Amino acid sequence: MKRNDLLLTLLVMVIWGFNFSMIKTSVSEINPLLITAARFAMAITPAIFFIARPKVGWHFLIGYGVVFGVGVWGMAAWSIASGLSSSLSSVMLSANVLLSMILGILILNERVSTRKCIGGIIALVALILLFHTTTGTTTWKGMILIFVATCCWTLCGFILKASKTQEAFAFSLWSLLFAPVPLIAFAIVLNGHQIIEQAYDLWNWDTSIAVLFQAYPTTLFGYWVWNKMLIRYPLSTVAPLNLLVPVFAMLSGFLFYDEALTMNQVVVSVLFLLGIALIVKPKAKSLNHLSSIQKMQ
Repeated sequence: MKRNDLLLTLLVMVIWGFNFSMIKTSVSEINPLLITAARFAMAITPAIFFIARPKVGWHFLIGYGVVFGVGVWGMAAWSIASGLSSSLSSVMLSANVLLSMILGILILNERVSTRKCIGGIIALVALILLFHTTTGTTTWKGMILIFVATCCWTLCGFILKASKTQEAFAFSLWSLLFAPVPLIAFAIVLNGHQIIEQAYDLWNWDTSIAVLFQAYPTTLFGYWVWNKMLIRYPLSTVAPLNLLVPVFAMLSGFLFYDEALTMNQVVVSVLFLLGIALIVKPKAKSLNHLSSIQKMQ
């Protein structure tokens, strides 16, 4: 990855890590599916009126929007509302990275070097250790929901690749158009129409701030960058960066909810960084070739 692209993606990982604390704040009293619907409704307003629809089939936009909106973040928010700690939720959701790498090799025939394999193994070990060192509550319902979210996130990457779009921002924006309605419908089917009135009565300033953070920095900016990188680089190169999210999620838990970081968690976080560095570091030959091109220019 180019340095600027890597730095931009790392910024998104920080935002996404802090996003889990924002989700926890917003779903403490209000239905998580409705919170997620509000997040995506805000994210597309008013930008969608100024950005042309990407030149891809509607089925890609609808499929990505529903899977991403309901399958990934609807289930992730619901898992936290069901008692799963925000830090553990981020760890489990990051398991999609390893699945994405494997499927990228098997289905997309992406080539992975020995160095990347070693980095992937280190990252996997770190993920397992992080799971065991993460503090917080665990519920079976929450674990099942976050597992569904993990699988759906992997599916989102393949939908994006299959669309062959080169318009990352427009694709992200227009796909979100199809997320709010299914989320609201799902919430009503499960809880009845009164859930809408309850959400209105319980909404406060903290909820608004949390949802705005989820809508704009996390969703609009974050997934524009993420999808742009997925278009530009192989899935097996970009996906491992998502393993950084739990590190920043634990940091945000420490800052917002006084969740202490143990020495074990610090050591595991370093393992994460080492594994990811091995995966995303370009080959020396590639760096020399890039340097030669820059000199010629």
